[in-house]
Amino acid sequence: MIVLTATIDISIPCPAWRRVCPTAEELARDAAQNALAYGKEGCEFPSQTVMEVAVSLADDITQRQLNRDWRGMDHPTNVLAFPAWTPGAPIPPAAPLLLGDVVLAFETVVREAEEQGKPLADHLSHLIVHGVLHLLGYDHATEAEAVIMESLETSILARLGMPDPYRGTM
Repeated sequence: MIVLTATIDISIPCPAWRRVCPTAEELARDAAQNALAYGKEGCEFPSQTVMEVAVSLADDITQRQLNRDWRGMDHPTNVLAFPAWTPGAPIPPAAPLLLGDVVLAFETVVREAEEQGKPLADHLSHLIVHGVLHLLGYDHATEAEAVIMESLETSILARLGMPDPYRGTM
């Protein structure tokens, strides 16, 4: 049995998150913890692996700059994941596994939630789960990868009491 311990650092540089969604920090932490707990099953980690993830609830300006600088796309996007670890790479004994960072853009996430008729809390949680799964090595570049990742996202969100985020949006 794998014992998984995680440190999840939440930063909220955009004050609008706290104003519009007072439980944003708690939601982000719960979503990240669940994504790690259930997403790890598709990965191989040594027992006692301590993982670290950073989540930043930022704004569109920050996200646009990150997207431009790291992906060459000069526009904001809802979520970016910056892995610090490559699946299969060795993990030094007794060292924490620095998985990486997940960054969300406030204005984009709020707009999408409104357009899709979803509660902001649900959309926030979904995007955190999505980003953390990317840090674990999951992707959706192919149809087969998308089916696996979306199924896992749906399962994790159901454990959090949230509906299927893909139902009615495709």
